[in-house]
Amino acid sequence: MGLLLLLTSTLLSSYFHPGIMVDAQRIFTIRDITLSIEPSTDVVRGTNVTVRCKAIVSSFGQEVLSREYTIYKGNNKVYTKNSSTSEDLLYPLPDARVSNTGKYHCRINIKGEEMNSRVEKLTVTGLSKPVLHLDKDVFSEGEEIMATCTAPGETGSIFFYLHEGNNVLREGLVNTNHFETKFRFSRVGIHGIHCKYTVITMPDSFMSNESNILSVSVEELSIKPVLEIFPQTKIYEGDPLNILCTIRNLARPDNIHLYLSQGIKLLSSGNTKVNHSIVALASEPGDFECRLEMGNVAKVAAKTVLVTELFSVPTLTMSPAEVFQKERMTLTCKSEIASERLNRGELIYTLEPDSPLTPLAPGVFSGKALLYDFNYTCVAKAKGIVKRSETLTVCPKISVSTPKISVEGKAVLGQPFKIRCQSDVGSLPINYTLLKGYDQLGTISVRLPQPALFTVTITKPEEIKEYMCEAKNNHKNAPLSQRLNATVIEPLMGLTLTVTPHLPEISEGDHLYLICGTKGTPPVTFKWYRVGKEQPLHTTTSEKNNTDYQVPNLSKAHSGTYYCEAVNHANNIVRSEEVTIEVRLALWKKAVIGGVCLLVVSVLVVGSVLYFRSKRANDEESSVVSSEPDVEYTEVVHPQPAGTARGAGDHHDYGSVVYAELNGKQPEIGHHPPEVRNHLPVPVD
Repeated sequence: MGLLLLLTSTLLSSYFHPGIMVDAQRIFTIRDITLSIEPSTDVVRGTNVTVRCKAIVSSFGQEVLSREYTIYKGNNKVYTKNSSTSEDLLYPLPDARVSNTGKYHCRINIKGEEMNSRVEKLTVTGLSKPVLHLDKDVFSEGEEIMATCTAPGETGSIFFYLHEGNNVLREGLVNTNHFETKFRFSRVGIHGIHCKYTVITMPDSFMSNESNILSVSVEELSIKPVLEIFPQTKIYEGDPLNILCTIRNLARPDNIHLYLSQGIKLLSSGNTKVNHSIVALASEPGDFECRLEMGNVAKVAAKTVLVTELFSVPTLTMSPAEVFQKERMTLTCKSEIASERLNRGELIYTLEPDSPLTPLAPGVFSGKALLYDFNYTCVAKAKGIVKRSETLTVCPKISVSTPKISVEGKAVLGQPFKIRCQSDVGSLPINYTLLKGYDQLGTISVRLPQPALFTVTITKPEEIKEYMCEAKNNHKNAPLSQRLNATVIEPLMGLTLTVTPHLPEISEGDHLYLICGTKGTPPVTFKWYRVGKEQPLHTTTSEKNNTDYQVPNLSKAHSGTYYCEAVNHANNIVRSEEVTIEVRLALWKKAVIGGVCLLVVSVLVVGSVLYFRSKRANDEESSVVSSEPDVEYTEVVHPQPAGTARGAGDHHDYGSVVYAELNGKQPEIGHHPPEVRNHLPVPVD
């Protein structure tokens, strides 16, 4: 039972562990693998090094597991071995070299299950000194030399270098410890050569010391080329030259070639002798070379011939230096000549290509300039020698056209503005001059196809027509433009706000006109405002200096303070004075209110009259039934002035009616003022 439990537990654990292998007979797991380098990871050249790979494997059962070990240097396999024991794998590196330097790791494989060790780096220091060997130490000129450079005891990829001083003669990469190469010296004399090498262990490399220095003697061959040129002195253009290229000390004619050249041009070639004739020219190089080639040996003989010009290369000039279309011009072609060999009359000048210019004298041509650019070349000929001048391009200038004058932007009275002056055609540079009347105000030189701009200021509109523009580009003509014709914008001024109908007559229901007028150049933009509101009530643009804003069917709500603003292209804003409008009641409303007031007054008057009459009647009845018959009351109408105090006695004032109580006595007429006496009652018996 215990063995069954152990087997079950092992099976379950192997299901969840990738390093455990299970089959019907055997269970194992790779627990660890390590790589070590003995005796050390840093050793010197010649040390016996061992790379040890140790694996720890746990297994169940008696059967021995087959293990496959692989050792890697970098990514390359360097050693593989199968083992059926648990012993460590040993990879020997006897007599270690620098080429063994690198990073090592090992891998174990048991039935498809693998594990890698950590990486360990081995560093081997120390290189052997290279050895240089030559097949002999004395060579003839052009003879091939065999050299061998050896790196004793070294292995791996080795890059060899063969030097003469600091110059590399040969180099090459090999997988052995020696390098063979062949070369030749191009110069005779004693040469010292040495070699060295580099062991390449990616990504590193290690350079050796220099080898021994060997001396090589290169002896010159006695064979030489010979160059002869006739004549040797006082050679002029057109003279024949005979050139001879031969060999001196020729022992055997085998594998020999001669080449005759002038500058870089090959004139002729042969085996043992070359003869060539040419005409001397000062324009061609005077350097001649006779070259001998024998196998890998090349020898040169060179000479320089000085050729005197019969005449110099002609120069072509134009007068005047600047010419306008269809104006006369003169082209002059001239050469310097050698008087002892050539008469001036023998030198003939022509122009290429053919042109309408007429020859006036040798080398002098005259005529009218064309309407377009033209290239001229002067050709000088004498004794079979032909020379051409540099090409002269004649670019006839175009006379300036009548300039056009205009205003750049807009002309505002009293403000600076720009006047534009430009010609449609004309060669640059062009000088533009602005005139007022016939007085020069300023000049602008234009070197690009663009107008001239002048800044001016005018105070009267009619001044704009006094300006003109002149254009000139070194031509005798200086055309004048027409007088400037442009609209002058007068800034606005004196803005007024007129109200119709008149302010005292504005009533409800009227049609109101707010008329805004100003002085200045239209179009004018008008805006009407009501004090207390930022936004305008109305905005309009008019081609006149005045316009109106209408408010139909006025009401009391339209009462307020109004003003207007105006602006034109001068961009100066003007504002009128404020006008206060009071909307009165309509006439029919006034009539109704007046009628109502009259009706109320009439009712009050009638009521008062009826009231006083009724009261007077009551008073009369009271006087008839009075107990004192000797007393009689008389009604006196007495208009009392305002502010007059009552008199003495018992007087009672009831409006315009005054009653006097006489206490039974008849007043004397003489005691009353006349206006009262006339209204006193007469006593009754």
